Amino acid sequence: MGVFFFYALVIFAIVTLFKGVVTVPQGKEYTIERFGKYRATFTPGLHWLVPWVDRVGRKLSLMEQVLDVPSQEVITKDNAMVGVDGVVFFQILDAPKAAYEVQNLELAIMQLTMTNLRTVMGSMDLDELLSQRDHINAKLLSVVDEATTPWGIKVTRIEIKDIRPPTDLVDSMARQMKAEREKRANILEAEGFRQAAILKAEGERQSQILIAEGEKQQAILDAEGRKEAAFRDAEARERQAEAEARATMMVSQAIEKGDVQAINYFVATKYIEALGRIATSPNEKLVLMPLEAGNVIGALGGIAELTKKAASGAPK
Repeated sequence: MGVFFFYALVIFAIVTLFKGVVTVPQGKEYTIERFGKYRATFTPGLHWLVPWVDRVGRKLSLMEQVLDVPSQEVITKDNAMVGVDGVVFFQILDAPKAAYEVQNLELAIMQLTMTNLRTVMGSMDLDELLSQRDHINAKLLSVVDEATTPWGIKVTRIEIKDIRPPTDLVDSMARQMKAEREKRANILEAEGFRQAAILKAEGERQSQILIAEGEKQQAILDAEGRKEAAFRDAEARERQAEAEARATMMVSQAIEKGDVQAINYFVATKYIEALGRIATSPNEKLVLMPLEAGNVIGALGGIAELTKKAASGAPK
């Protein structure tokens, strides 16, 4: 009996020793209770407690944790039924509060998030839900974090994973998107035709300008040519007039000297000019008039005689 009692005492001492040693791993905190009442919090490391009096109450992780929010149906402000699910990231900052201020911490966070999710999204239209997801996340984070602060935790992030509109609404949105794309394609095509027409008109305008410029240059050159031709014609007529004037002056001088040949030359010249005008008249007519060939031949002889005299009298 004495040996048995001795071994029992040794075993009791060993068990008591092991129950008094507590090792807390990194990233966790243990709450210590004495007769069911919170006494202390053990941080990571080796700790001693009073065996059979103190015990470890709750083992809490201080690392950031992820809580999956299950899918639920939400009615939007414009009476559209959508399915929503998300995730919540939280971290315990005060172990005693997280252990003793709320029963089932994860369930409480999940229920609180789901309730506020329906409240926030129910106050928005479907278009706002689909286009303002970041706004929803920020609003949910603010509300849930404020509500969970007394529990000693910090909600770091809330993310909406998926928003599922009704099937008929998805089909309607797909048709609307297709119509919008076709509209944009038609607008782009029309814009392309418009730009092409503008470029074509611009090219034709430039072509007309170049043609007009060419015609203008040609007209200028033609005018310059006509001007030059007129100038040369006037110069020729002037020379002819000067020659006729000199001839007339010579005839006049010869007449003053009493030269009969000069008179014949003058009469024959006028006679020939009159015949030329009659011949070139545009009216078709038959003219009968006496013509003395001898006089004309004599006049021509007088012309030749005057020419000889002019040549002999010219200065050498």
